[in-house]
Amino acid sequence: MIPSAALVSRHPVRERAPRPDAGPRLETVYRPRGPLDLYATVAVFQRGPGDAAQAWSAGVIWRATRTPQGVATVALRQTADGSVRAAAWGPGREWAIAQVPALCGAQDDDTGFEASLHPLIADARRRHPGLRLGRSDLIFDALVQSITEQKITAIQAFAAWRRLVTWFGERAPGPTPKPMYAPPSIDGWRRIPSWAWHRAGLEPPQSRTIVEAARRGSSIVRAVDAAPDGPSRDAALTSLPGIGAWTSAETRVRALGDPDAVSVGDFHLAHQVGYALTGSRVEDDGMLELLAPWVGHRQRVIRLILSSGVSEPRRAPRLHPEDHRAR
Repeated sequence: MIPSAALVSRHPVRERAPRPDAGPRLETVYRPRGPLDLYATVAVFQRGPGDAAQAWSAGVIWRATRTPQGVATVALRQTADGSVRAAAWGPGREWAIAQVPALCGAQDDDTGFEASLHPLIADARRRHPGLRLGRSDLIFDALVQSITEQKITAIQAFAAWRRLVTWFGERAPGPTPKPMYAPPSIDGWRRIPSWAWHRAGLEPPQSRTIVEAARRGSSIVRAVDAAPDGPSRDAALTSLPGIGAWTSAETRVRALGDPDAVSVGDFHLAHQVGYALTGSRVEDDGMLELLAPWVGHRQRVIRLILSSGVSEPRRAPRLHPEDHRAR
């Protein structure tokens, strides 16, 4: 086993990496057609408070992304009239600026959604009219995030994501409030050495799944982009070893803002949905039955439930994260 000191020496101290040339700053103003809660809509893309790729500071959301045109940093701030002022730096700034409306939920179509079918959903909708389903349009990044969150606690997953992005990503340009990093490229994920996955806190099943996904990454991205609906996207994603219904749904939600995706197999979700809608726990089959009246908008209902503040009282101590890195 490689000693810890040797492990540390094999990746750079990324916080000391020089800030890259930001190039010219691009700016835009996005004016949504209806109410928008920028933070509630975009904060869901942040993987924990220490995320190296997204941060919230002094009323501004900062995102470091690897766009099809290169790395970019984008800063988003909502003004008093509800508009969103955006600025972007780096080689991918044009793509990042053009993608701002989608990130803020401009493509989220709630036609046919009936909040009145349940009083809790109706109340959550009334209290959170600006909650939209945004999309990152970065399928492989969303897939890697979802894989890192398979079958471990959120704390462990967020820490692993932060370490891997910091160690193997690319320093973000622009005046970020802290050193930030765009995630590795698809090929970059494939080339991460085995010792680094372990050091980051991921188990072999997760690291193998990410590496195998990266081997077919470009073709999978094309297949998901071309798929006409949720089941077709599921078929493309679950064709990969280690990718099941939960990982596919989580990827669809983050990358594509899929309003109907349901993360079947989640440790907590069915219990939360059941308790919110009936006052009692249910399992996955019961959750799907409860959500059936909103087919086409089931993710929207889930997001409203999570925003409602209604949650089942805790029955037992939280699961304590295990750290296997010293083994």
